[in-house]
Amino acid sequence: MQVRNTIYISYHHKKVRAFPRLIYTITQCMENAPFVLDCNGYASLLQGSANRGALKEGKQVHAYMLIAGIELNVFLSTALVSMYAKCGSFVDAKLVFDKIPKPNVFSWNALIRGHIVHGHCDEVLQIYHQMQITGTQPDNFTYPFVLKACADLGNLQRGKSIHDYMIRTGFKQDIYVLNGLLSMYVKCGCMEDARQVFDKMSQRDVVSWNTMIAGYAQNGDCDQALRFFHQMQVAGVPYNSVTVASVLPVCASVAAVKRGKEIHGCVIRNAFELDVYVGSALLDMYAKCASLEHAFQIFDRMSRRNVISWNAMISGYAQNGHAKDALIFFCQMQLAGLEPNSSTIVSILSACANLAALQQGKEIHQYLIKRGFELDAFVGSSLIDMYAKSKCLESACQIFDKLAEKDVVSWNALMVGYTENEHATEALKLFCDLQLEGVVPDLVTIVIALSACAKLAAVQLGKQIHDYIIRNGLDSAISIMNALIDMYTKSGSIEVAGRVFDKMPERDLVSWNAMIVGYGKYGYGRESLAHFYQMQQAKIKPDNVTFTGVLNACSHAGLVNEGWQYFHCMTQDYQITPVIEHYSCMVDLLGRAGHLGDAYYFIQMMPLEPSADVWGALLGACRNYCNIELGEHVAEHLFELEPKNAGNYALLSNMYAEAGRWHDVAKVRTMMKDRGLIKRPGCSWIEVNTKNYVFFGGD
Repeated sequence: MQVRNTIYISYHHKKVRAFPRLIYTITQCMENAPFVLDCNGYASLLQGSANRGALKEGKQVHAYMLIAGIELNVFLSTALVSMYAKCGSFVDAKLVFDKIPKPNVFSWNALIRGHIVHGHCDEVLQIYHQMQITGTQPDNFTYPFVLKACADLGNLQRGKSIHDYMIRTGFKQDIYVLNGLLSMYVKCGCMEDARQVFDKMSQRDVVSWNTMIAGYAQNGDCDQALRFFHQMQVAGVPYNSVTVASVLPVCASVAAVKRGKEIHGCVIRNAFELDVYVGSALLDMYAKCASLEHAFQIFDRMSRRNVISWNAMISGYAQNGHAKDALIFFCQMQLAGLEPNSSTIVSILSACANLAALQQGKEIHQYLIKRGFELDAFVGSSLIDMYAKSKCLESACQIFDKLAEKDVVSWNALMVGYTENEHATEALKLFCDLQLEGVVPDLVTIVIALSACAKLAAVQLGKQIHDYIIRNGLDSAISIMNALIDMYTKSGSIEVAGRVFDKMPERDLVSWNAMIVGYGKYGYGRESLAHFYQMQQAKIKPDNVTFTGVLNACSHAGLVNEGWQYFHCMTQDYQITPVIEHYSCMVDLLGRAGHLGDAYYFIQMMPLEPSADVWGALLGACRNYCNIELGEHVAEHLFELEPKNAGNYALLSNMYAEAGRWHDVAKVRTMMKDRGLIKRPGCSWIEVNTKNYVFFGGD
């Protein structure tokens, strides 16, 4: 007796736990009774095995089919190919496939789909090529698979070839295939081609819009991404959680918190906030827009949190100067039973670096070792940065040496560490080693190298880097040109800095500040003020650094009246509250002009506590104008603020010596001896063949 019970099978194989038992029951019935399934029954069992990755059960069905002498027609053979391929048994899938006399498009699709599910993109394209050779025409299911393979491989040329073939063969529009085309172009970074496909689509669904929004976001065109989101709403296409999760990072990247709040309102109205991915995207948006209070409120309301949610909070606190809160959240995350990933570790190490919290950083390093965490370039670079900012260069070097693969970020991290810890020579050596290793410097690398040159006044090496910049077409990057100006000004080549500045097609605040500060430093007060005027004409709003440079320029050029004007302009016209550097510049300005009484009165009226720099500027002026009485009073403040600074004692001693008060000179020298102070000898250096040679007083 033959029993056809495909309904029974279809019903039961939907139950995951019951499926192996179902296979066992059916095979037992087959062995003990004339229980025979039709083709649909076997296909249903094989499909159930495929959907669950149940290779063992699938093989049992195949075995019984062979024992029972079931003829493997194209339909059943295709079901077998699908089962084996989906379960990852590609050798068996190929054996069955090769025995099909004339595979149809469904057979080819089954083999292709199995490979794409397991990420075997190269094999997918090879099978597709073989399919075309046999003359089998691809259908609407084939194209999405092969286009996904092209997208995952970044193989734009092959993707375009498939697109051209579709057009030549008169392929009719199908929304799933066109969405696959969109995704392929987007993932390959060809937004223009994606836009052409999108514009020609007669029908678009939420996937079409999501693909375009995510594509523009990932390719850095945030304005277009937001524009598409608006057009999607105008078109009446209901967005989903994927849309929201794609558009919120765009708001975060352009700090568009107002737009982000509008989207948040839509999220609440559509109850998407309950979705953990949307909630995490909201957290990330608010955190990156520095709205940490809003971020915390959302985090607190989330019923379910994943690693991404915790990472958003930890990263938000770390990047917004709340490193201690980031550390607290890291501990709470572990108490919640969640395992940190690479992004978590990088964020928390950044927090440790910002706090110079060496002990906590070491503990996290030990945590990584105990957990067998892979020390990749991503995490390794963060460890290097943490140790370098904590002034542990030896540990930073050890991490760098242990990295199996070093990317440009790893090299940059160690170069920054050397530069910021007054080891600029080692930073430049590392810059040379980097190139010898075949690593291509990026914009950050060049900026760090120029910064190291600036610290050493190594203008010859700086010029070589300048040549490298021109040869490689990097002279359009504002950050690099700003670093060049800074290097030339700090090396005394102010005229060269001016030429670099004049050739810049576009300038930002940093560019103008570099020239204003540079001219002022070398006594070109009028030139510095002229650049400040041009900066105002260019509608660039000045900041604290700008006015420090302007006031310093007035000081070096003896422009007292102008200095007062700019000091008042800063507060009245630009609402910039003066900081201690501005007050120090004003004291220096008055002191250099001989207005010692005004300078002292100015200090007395300061709303801030005078720093050592403020008193030091006045003490220098007292020496220049031989005002010993005021100098003694100023020196007392300096000795209290900087009891270990031998330079202040030496300056007072020199004042006494110039006045012939040798008894007081002896008293100051005795005081220095009692306090164990030794004045550091003067230092100078020269650059010969890109090498610096340092000389100290007495050499």
